[in-house]
Amino acid sequence: MNLLKGVEHQFPSLAKEGWREAPGWFDRVGRSPPRPFGTPPLGRGGILAVFLLTFSLLSPAWSEGLQLPAPGPKETCPVCGMFVALYPDWTATVLYQDGHAHHFDGAKDLFKYLLNLPKYAPDHTQADIAAIGVTDYYNVTRIDARAAWYVIGSDTLGPMGHELVPLATQVEADEFLKDHHGQRIVRFDDINLKLLENLDQGKFE
Repeated sequence: MNLLKGVEHQFPSLAKEGWREAPGWFDRVGRSPPRPFGTPPLGRGGILAVFLLTFSLLSPAWSEGLQLPAPGPKETCPVCGMFVALYPDWTATVLYQDGHAHHFDGAKDLFKYLLNLPKYAPDHTQADIAAIGVTDYYNVTRIDARAAWYVIGSDTLGPMGHELVPLATQVEADEFLKDHHGQRIVRFDDINLKLLENLDQGKFE
């Protein structure tokens, strides 16, 4: 999804008003608003930078759409052995380039799997992975695990107890953290085996 389409996706009313076709709209965007005396002008480049930063905070992890297979009724989590289809609100998936998929009953078990692939999938490597998806808490849709925001230490428990609760945007993660008494927000690359071990023990450092 390019930037202009992304803006229209977030703000559909703009698309209806024909904002891109309006004469001189780039010029209007490029003009700086009135500013206090002594404040240097932001400039067109600065305005664009602020716009892109704002859009990135609002842009969800599912903005491009993530197509992943659903777990079958008899498919079990390779980490804990539970039937994944019983927990659609928490389903996570690793899809390999050969079309094979493994499903999990929560993001926590997904990361245990990813961080110890030789144990759980000795015939696969990280390079074989085509996509990794988790289920967004609010929209209950599959989102890109690498782009998601995860809240830990909240009052919301998953099938395996304390969980990494996935959210599509930073704004939603902040909202969830506040509403559900979460301890902190982490990203994909922040998650390690020590964090997961602590999570199992109810520790959220």
